[in-house]
Amino acid sequence: MSRIAVLSAKSVAVLIAAAIIAAAGVAWGTTIWLDAKFVQVEALDETSPDIKHPEGQRDTENFLIVGSDTRAGDNAKLDKAGVAGARSDTVMIAHLPADRRRVVVVSFPRDLEVTRPACPRWNSATGAYTGATVPSAANVKLNTAYAFGGPRCVTKLIQHRTGMKMNHFAGIDFSGFQQMVDAVGGVAMHVASPVIDKHQGAVVTKPGTITFDGERALRYVRSRKVQGDPTSDYGRIKRQQQFIASLLGKTLSREVVLDSARLGSFVTAFADATVGENLDVTELLKLARSMNASGGERVTFLTVPTTGGANTRGNEVLLEREAAALFTALIDNRPLPKGLEG
Repeated sequence: MSRIAVLSAKSVAVLIAAAIIAAAGVAWGTTIWLDAKFVQVEALDETSPDIKHPEGQRDTENFLIVGSDTRAGDNAKLDKAGVAGARSDTVMIAHLPADRRRVVVVSFPRDLEVTRPACPRWNSATGAYTGATVPSAANVKLNTAYAFGGPRCVTKLIQHRTGMKMNHFAGIDFSGFQQMVDAVGGVAMHVASPVIDKHQGAVVTKPGTITFDGERALRYVRSRKVQGDPTSDYGRIKRQQQFIASLLGKTLSREVVLDSARLGSFVTAFADATVGENLDVTELLKLARSMNASGGERVTFLTVPTTGGANTRGNEVLLEREAAALFTALIDNRPLPKGLEG
């Protein structure tokens, strides 16, 4: 069964930060200060032979956004499973074609079955490459690419699978997400059904309008083994994007945008939790302006097409033909395949 799905909610925290920076109007001195807070990592390979039609992608902007879950320090306290290391629980591409007439955000399930390429080994505790090499491995989950090979490996894998040139990378730590929610004073959101998760516990026991603080919000967006929800990763992606839509609304509200202390706390929390390459305030402004210029109806959110269920290895399986058609349409700036256009 095809699990192609266009999602109506907004994307991850990097998109929120871009919109806020644009809405607030960042002064030059503040821009320099914020740029200095971003930790730079090596992630990109813009001359990779995996990039299809590189000349045609010259003016295209692709932001590879990874929500990383470092199971140490603050995040170890937040996670009941206690899994060591780091993994990418959220992987998205925010695609801006050369003409900037639309924005397409593509999500990848963390359990997508992939062949992980050989990559430089990444130490999530130090945020650096060790000098060793991680061998390639077949039939593994997408999130192992970040766990073992960090930003370089997940970029290499995504470029190989899509043929798209990644020219910006942003990795956001989940513990920083909690601080972002607290910085704006919490987020109110309607939840239609209880969210009781195998690992996160009773996040929401009764449906209705819930005011989430940072800790509860983090448990909500992490939940993927929810009672009564057989969709697993797809349900988690939908909950993430619905919540982030509400967070976007709160952060763009007058009570936050006009409160310099709250706004500053949010942007600081975002910068402190983010590592990237070719990522600074100027690039975030570029993304924000493209989203604003496109208008809400021209921003499409979707999940890569898969068979919709786990195989015997517990992995999601990509629908190769449908996925290839999607990525070709993005590379060539053609209309999305029928059934995807939002």
